[in-house]
Amino acid sequence: MPRNLVGIDALTRDKILYLLDMAREFELRPNRKLLDGRIVATLFFEPSTRTRLSFETAANRLGAKVIGFTDPKVTSSTKGETLKDTILMVGNYADVIVMRHYLEGAALYASEVSPVPVINAGDGAHQHPTQTMLDLYTIRQTQGTLENLNICLVGDLRYGRTVHSLLMAMRHFNPTFHFVAPPSLAMPDEYKEYCREYGIHYEEHEEFSEAIIAQSDILYMTRVQRERFSDLMEYERVKDVYILRRDMLREAKTNMRILHPLPRVNEIHVDVDDDPHAYYFQQARNGIYARQAIICDVLGLTLEDIRHD
Repeated sequence: MPRNLVGIDALTRDKILYLLDMAREFELRPNRKLLDGRIVATLFFEPSTRTRLSFETAANRLGAKVIGFTDPKVTSSTKGETLKDTILMVGNYADVIVMRHYLEGAALYASEVSPVPVINAGDGAHQHPTQTMLDLYTIRQTQGTLENLNICLVGDLRYGRTVHSLLMAMRHFNPTFHFVAPPSLAMPDEYKEYCREYGIHYEEHEEFSEAIIAQSDILYMTRVQRERFSDLMEYERVKDVYILRRDMLREAKTNMRILHPLPRVNEIHVDVDDDPHAYYFQQARNGIYARQAIICDVLGLTLEDIRHD
């Protein structure tokens, strides 16, 4: 059976820490030839900038070649080819498939039919496990630990697959979450039930206040995702409901860091970019190292292989 990364919930605490240690090795030395002669296929049925480019950068820095597409309109899916047939066909050409899809569950289905490992690069509003790994790497990098942190999630908590995946991964590390969202974008009940099941403490807020920011070790901003709305009037009503400005950071902890999966729209004002708390562009860079670790892991390479390379 191929090794896959479909959902972050499948990873144990030890496996998460193992992958983070592997990512650290790649941060220290990203350019290697561990995957010389291997092919990585990137199948993006949904638009992406950072995820696609960081996966392709990760593969190239490992010595692999990259094939794939960024627009399904140029593929045979427009002729009616099924996802199963696409996966089976690409599995003939590549050693690993990285796939983003607009349908929840598409990555799981692909992993069930694929002859090669599948890495989920985001499936609808469901999960985004590789983003979570780079988020965890960034949190540990900036805080020195993943344990007992106050994490404030702000914005689109209904459709935001990044916050859903982060919540699930942090179950191992005793976090306290603050969910800041309008009622129409609140954290779905299934994830609040997940928190209760795993003993994760959380509080819900509609107001985005300096007092909440002051408690936070990590302030995780998200954009309101226009592409998930069927009612554009509702999108217009909530799109600018929370905007982080520099003057809101006056009482923030010295070591608090602001993260964002990007792209941002208006939710972080540009005057925050030069503030020492801002860390979202460094966070994006960490995606290379986290994805190098994931690609190597699903292909069977170990931490010892990397340390002795």
